[in-house]
Amino acid sequence: MMNITAGAMHFKDLNGLVRESKEKNITIDNCMGQRYIGAASNGKKITINGTPGNALGCYLNGSDIIVNGNAQDATGDTMNTGRIIVHGNCGDTTGYGMRGGKIFAHGDSGYRTGIHMKSYLGNPPVVIIGGAAGTFLGEYQAGGYIVVLGMNTKKKNIVGNFCGTGMHGGKMYLRCTLDEIPESMPAQVKAELATAQDMAEIDEYLDEYCKLMKEDKKKILDHQFVVITPNSANPYHNLYVHI
Repeated sequence: MMNITAGAMHFKDLNGLVRESKEKNITIDNCMGQRYIGAASNGKKITINGTPGNALGCYLNGSDIIVNGNAQDATGDTMNTGRIIVHGNCGDTTGYGMRGGKIFAHGDSGYRTGIHMKSYLGNPPVVIIGGAAGTFLGEYQAGGYIVVLGMNTKKKNIVGNFCGTGMHGGKMYLRCTLDEIPESMPAQVKAELATAQDMAEIDEYLDEYCKLMKEDKKKILDHQFVVITPNSANPYHNLYVHI
């Protein structure tokens, strides 16, 4: 195992140590906002104690990254495979453009979580937020699964305004009733009560989340879920194409 005390270390120096390490298990202590940790890494387990900076795990290609704290913006930017596990909150654009892999956050996430998510080579990306998500959740989502549980949060609303703007693929699951979704939901998406078949699609991911976060799956499922999908009767391209 390799142990690194980050402190005031420049992010380039820290990332160089992580990238060049022959050890598979790496622990970073006293992380203080260093960016790009674990970028494009494969086959490593990186444990971070502290607060990593923007673009944590960008282009991740198979490693596991565990954050014992909060993460900042663009966590998992364009990641391919692997997992990012945040035992706290995430900032804006969590999962930006991710093409595969999984992001699990125990707390809240900021604006534009899951923006431009897409499924690549049959490997759907998955984001599970244990708390609430901000405005523009799933903006332009093209594939994969976004799940917001609304449990570990002080926020009143499970999601912010304009949820699913430009959405044209994938699914979003909100642990709430139809009455609790934002009135600003765009016409290009539809919200329906989740069926047993819908819930079966995310069952294994909920199992994984509960194991990692030590949550009670029975408690999670003892509540209504709403599933949000693109509305084929009001297609996304009509926003931009005059017919």
